[in-house]
Amino acid sequence: MLTATAACSTRPQPDIRYASEGIDLNRRAMALREVRTLQNKGARVWCVPFARNASGIEIRGNANTWWGKAAGLYGRGREPVVGAVMAFAATSGMSMGHVAVVSEVVTDRIVRIDHANWSRNKVSLGMTVEDISPRNDWTSVRVESTPGAFGKAYPLNGFIYPSRVN
Repeated sequence: MLTATAACSTRPQPDIRYASEGIDLNRRAMALREVRTLQNKGARVWCVPFARNASGIEIRGNANTWWGKAAGLYGRGREPVVGAVMAFAATSGMSMGHVAVVSEVVTDRIVRIDHANWSRNKVSLGMTVEDISPRNDWTSVRVESTPGAFGKAYPLNGFIYPSRVN
C-alpha cells in the first residue's frame, strides 16, 4: 500500500488507508501520486487539483470560484459529509480561497480534512477543523496548523457534495 510520506507536511501523518467510511481510497492514492509527480518535477502543488483528484468533483478554476460554479451541478450545503469539498471563502490573506476534502466527521462541529498547499507545496492529511460560527452553521472555522494549535478564523462558503444535481 502506498503511504503519504513524500507528500506530507512536517506533522506526523496517518497512512492513506486511514479514514472513516466514505472516502475513496483509490482517489486519495491517485491524488497523492500526482502530488509526488509534481514535487519530483519541482512543480508547485495546489489545493484545487488535489481536491478535484481526491473528491472527484470536476470543477475548474481558482478555489474562490468553486462555490459559485458548483451551483446547479453539485449539491451544496452547510453540513459536513465525508468526501465533500470544504469551500473556503476568499479573504485578504487568501485571495484565491481554498478547498479541502472532508476525510472524517468527528462531531457536529469538528471534522478532519485532506488538503494541499495550506503548508506551502505540501499535502496535509487528517487536519482537524473546528466550526466556530456562532450559529453552528459552518460559516466560520479554525484549522489546526500544528497538533493542538489552531489558527485564526476563516470564512467558509460551505460544502460541495460529490453527487451531481440532476
